[in-house]
This record gives sequence, structure tokens and C-alpha cells, in this order.
Amino acid sequence: MKASAPIVHARGLTKIFTVAQRREGALGALRGLVARGHREVRAVDGISLDIAPGEIVGCIGPNGAGKSTTIKMLTGILVPTAGEATVAGLVPWRQRRQLARRIGVVFGQRTQLWWDLPLIESLELLRHVYRVPRERFQTNLAEMRQVLDLDPFLDTPVRQLSLGQRMRGDLVAAVLHDPTLLYLDEPTIGLDVVAKARVREFLAHINRERGVTALLTTHDLADIEHLCRRLIVIDHGRLLYDGGIDELRHRYGTHRTLVVDLEDDGTAPFVPPAKVELIKADGPRHWMRFDRESHSASDLIATIASRHAIRDVAIEEPDIEEIVRRIYREGVVALP
Repeated sequence: MKASAPIVHARGLTKIFTVAQRREGALGALRGLVARGHREVRAVDGISLDIAPGEIVGCIGPNGAGKSTTIKMLTGILVPTAGEATVAGLVPWRQRRQLARRIGVVFGQRTQLWWDLPLIESLELLRHVYRVPRERFQTNLAEMRQVLDLDPFLDTPVRQLSLGQRMRGDLVAAVLHDPTLLYLDEPTIGLDVVAKARVREFLAHINRERGVTALLTTHDLADIEHLCRRLIVIDHGRLLYDGGIDELRHRYGTHRTLVVDLEDDGTAPFVPPAKVELIKADGPRHWMRFDRESHSASDLIATIASRHAIRDVAIEEPDIEEIVRRIYREGVVALP
């Protein structure tokens, strides 16, 4: 069976901005003269990736890493300095109007709704903008009203909506015209736990029921863990990692934690096995950090059991936030 062509295809995507900077002239110290110069900022530096239809791909990176700039090139808002890309078979910056009918965009800190209009009227206006047939609009709206529980605030002006309600409205606005691809830039920023859960449920729903592909940028790694099997890590405009979350844990999360509850009879002090770090102890419970390449959990448990009576054991895998911090800190640049 022939594999589907990628819905997003990018090779060597690069964006360089030229920005003005102030510098003192040769006599600046004496005369207060300032000369103007320019410098180049390489916001995106040769990113290549493919996204298959139906994938939900998470994209993370520190502020200024190049995530939003990459999305803006893939939507056609920005023209790249170098490289090439197609989205749904179209070149975004050359066929932006045609592409707009095939994609949806949600920016967490901006809205495409009309501030002073009731939410339902904003959605009606967008129906005309995208030329969605009324019957299809009604069908889509009915589904979204149920999935996102819109009825309590459909007739409320957008300016009076809570942040979570406005985000639900923006999600509906992004999918009313049946896009095949959805770009989401920080869709859960500033939301409370309940609102975040509702957004995640909605994204999982449209992916499962409609096969909508999504590229999600976020600082909230819980979004990634709930929705994505694949993760892209970008820093300083470069692609540091592109692969599965489990693979990321295995590759960079080299240390695991063994938690042991002892039958504490107070007769023998606990001494961890060689080359194992005792992180902390709380009564009979002990947390030990070990390198998965140097030790197996079963061998460690056997060693401890030969010295102490064990009540219970547990293995804690490395936290994804800790792994990502390590990637940023160590500046990993080589892909698998």
C-alpha cells in the first residue's frame, strides 16, 4: 500500500531578520554621537520536517527558539529567506489564499473573533468569510456546541467571555470550514486546569473523528503528553530532536528512580548499592537514582533484597520536563 504524501513538507527552511542596532561612533564618548548599524538574526536555521496526515505533532522550545516563526512560514504569513515548503500540496507564501481554506490557526494570545459581537455572530461572519454552505455550518456548529459546551455563552459578546470560553470560541472558529490541518500556538496559555482539559479533549476529538492533522506549539508539556506521540524540539532556530516521546525518554532520560519501602526494623542502616545515588529517605522509604545503561532495576532490587527486607518497590521514569531542560542546557544538536 502506497504511503500518503506528507501534508507538511519542509526542507532547509530558514528565516533571517535584519534588525537595526545602535552603536557609538568613534567620537561617541566625547560628543554623544550614535551611529546606526544593522545585524542579522537567524530566527529559523535550516529546519527540515515532514508531517503525515492525521498526526498530532508537538513542538516545544524556549522563548525566541523559532517556533512561531516556523509556523508563520508554514501558514504563508512570512516568506522564508531560504529553503522550501509545501502544505497540503501548496507553497504557503505563494498560494496563501488557497491555503487559507485548508488550514485553521489558533493563537493563544490573539483572537479571530469580533470583540463587541456575540460569539454566534462572529461565527456567522466567519461562515461568510470562508464561504461555508449554511447546511455544513449548522452541522459543524451543532457538533462543536456539544463537544465544547458552547450554549451557555453563544449569545455573549466576546469581550465578556472568560479566557477559557474565548479559547473555545476560537477553536470553533478555526474548524468551521473543515480544515485538514490545524496550527495551534500556545492554545492553553493562561487557562485553568479545567479549561485546559476541555481544549485537549476537543483536539483529540477532531483528530479522532475528522482525521484533522495538528501542529501544536506549547510551553505546557502536559499538552504534549496528553495529545502527541511525536515531539519536535527547536532551540536557536535549529531542530534538536524529532521523534517519539518514549524514544526521547530513553535517549536523554538516562537516569531512573528506584523507590524502595523497607521492612524497617531499625537494626541495619540503609546503604545504597555502588554507583547508585540516594536522593532522599523518609522513614522506611528510600529514593535512589541510577543510570539505566549501568544498572538494571532487577539487579538493584536483588542487591538491596540481599541486605534488607523489602515491603514494596516502584520504578519512576524520568520526567519529560527534566529531559527537555537537559536538552536545552546541554545544547544537543545531533539528531538520531
